[in-house]
Amino acid sequence: MSRVGWWVLGVIAVAVAAFLSMTSFGLSAVRIRDSIRAVEPRVVAAPSRGGDALIVPVAGIARGDLRDDWGDPREGGTRVHHGTDIPAPARTMVVAAAAGTVEKLFHSVRGGTTLYVRSRDRRWTYYYAHLAGYAANIREGSTVKAGDPLGYVGDTGDAGVGNFHLHFGLTRMRPEEHWWQGEDIDPYPLLAAGHLPG
Repeated sequence: MSRVGWWVLGVIAVAVAAFLSMTSFGLSAVRIRDSIRAVEPRVVAAPSRGGDALIVPVAGIARGDLRDDWGDPREGGTRVHHGTDIPAPARTMVVAAAAGTVEKLFHSVRGGTTLYVRSRDRRWTYYYAHLAGYAANIREGSTVKAGDPLGYVGDTGDAGVGNFHLHFGLTRMRPEEHWWQGEDIDPYPLLAAGHLPG
């Protein structure tokens, strides 16, 4: 092929590339970046916009998969739900939604195998219930950071046999309060936004 032919072919290639970049067929840098992010682990913390970052506390579950079930009736309407239930296959890894200290490992009729993590500033308690068990090396007093393994999704307590999910609760605390005290807060909007109030 002559130089003119190569030059014409080059101009055509550039024109086609320019056209594709302006259509939905082209792969822009943003689309490539988003495609890469789609396969990254789901437990990466979102940027904080105010308070501390919160990540989804079940491995492999995206924020968009969460459902707001705060206030749903329980026990025939005699009480309401105070938390966010996150369905997942049995023994899926449960991870710390935020950094803190494991304040209490506890077994109860309703929550089954549970774990309470207190935030570093002692203003929040993160509650993880219906666990199948605890991760290795998790003890009361253990320090964890967001994304650290805490336990495994289960159906203990009043979850119901085969109803595998994590019940995630959030409690606003005063520093002097104990793990069983404080004010229950709807965790759904905060998990969906990826951060605590500033």
